[in-house]
Amino acid sequence: MSYLYETFASLSLVEVAEVVSQWTIPLTMLLIVVWAKIRGVQMYDSFLVGAKEGFGVAVMIMPYLVAILVVIKVFTASGLFDDAKNLIAMGMRGVGIESQEAIDTLELMPLAFSKPLSGGASRGLLVEIFDDEDHGPDSRLGLTASLMMGSTETTFYVIAVYFGAVQVRRTRHTLPACLIADFVGLAAAVVLGFILF
Repeated sequence: MSYLYETFASLSLVEVAEVVSQWTIPLTMLLIVVWAKIRGVQMYDSFLVGAKEGFGVAVMIMPYLVAILVVIKVFTASGLFDDAKNLIAMGMRGVGIESQEAIDTLELMPLAFSKPLSGGASRGLLVEIFDDEDHGPDSRLGLTASLMMGSTETTFYVIAVYFGAVQVRRTRHTLPACLIADFVGLAAAVVLGFILF
C-alpha cells in the first residue's frame, strides 16, 4: 500500500490523469458486470438484445448520415470555402486589417463550418491543418483549431441522428440554441487562441 502511495506521489498531475483515464473504462465495465451479477441480470442475453437494437438504430439513421456527408462533400469539392476565405481576406485588407495572423485565422473557416455538420469531416480538416508545413499542430493555428474542436458540438449530426431515431420532426428552438452555442464556442476559441498562443 505504501509502495502504491509513493508511486502515485512521485507522478506529476498529467501522469496521474493518464493513469486514471487508462483505467476508467475497464473499471467501469467491471463495475457494470459486478452490479449485473448482484442484481441477477443475464448479461449475455442483455448484450445481444442491445446489439440488435443498436443495429436497427444504425440502419434508421443511415439516410441522415448520407445527407450530411453529401452536403459536406459539395461544400469542400466546390471550392466554396476557398472563395469565401479569399473574399473575407480582401475585405479585411480593405478596412485596414493587415495582420497576417488575423488573415491566417481564416484558414480555420472550413473547420468552423464543418464542425456543426460532422465530427469525422472536421477531424479530417484538423489533420490537414496539423499536416500543413506552414502551420503544424504546435502552431497558433493548430492549437486554436484544437480549441475549436473542443469548444463546439456536431450540432446537425446530433439533431439528425437522435431526433431522427425517435421520429421527432419539429426541433423547435433546439437548432437555433445549438448554433448560438457553437458560434460562442468558436468565437471564444479564436479569442483564446490569440491570447494564449
